Amino acid sequence: MIENLKFDDKGLITAVIQDAQTKEVLTVAYMNKESLEKTIETGETWFYSRRRQELWHKGETSGNTQKVVALRTDCDQDALVVEVLPNGPACHNGTVSCFTKVLKEKDSSIGSLDILETLKNVIQGREKEMPEGAYTTYLFNEGVDKICKKVGEEATEVVIASKNRNPEELKWEAADLIYHLLVLLQEQKLDMYEVLGVLQKRHEKH
Repeated sequence: MIENLKFDDKGLITAVIQDAQTKEVLTVAYMNKESLEKTIETGETWFYSRRRQELWHKGETSGNTQKVVALRTDCDQDALVVEVLPNGPACHNGTVSCFTKVLKEKDSSIGSLDILETLKNVIQGREKEMPEGAYTTYLFNEGVDKICKKVGEEATEVVIASKNRNPEELKWEAADLIYHLLVLLQEQKLDMYEVLGVLQKRHEKH
């Protein structure tokens, strides 16, 4: 596979590093043939520093390594997408991603899957900090029976909205169900990605 890749005249290829779970782009770096081979061999990202003119192992000094779970090339075979499980921030500034400067805000009415990660983190924070007055705090204080009851109620509301052929109502009830399900998963200490992993395995079997 490596032999078919098109490295530039300096022997480098662009590597887009992406979180394998959230799909967030973490950083863009460069690899030469040797760093790519070491990435595949070790299962962690290795890059080539154009400034220092040498290989570098991501996280070697900071501990913020990146476990590689998938490697893909584009149709021209002159760029890579490296899916990783990061062990800490990707950016030297301490942020999760290097891409933090906003040039144009996304329209909040456009839904995307990254809200699940955001909501999961908010719910985890609520359980840890238990801020007074927050609805999520109330649910955790009430315990698993209350949370399960809410999941059941919201599931019923989803069914009713569906039977009524009311897409606007269904949209809101489905959102309520997803939120309460995430709260239940947190209460049970079951990571959302473990559930998604089950769906992934089922998909691959078929």
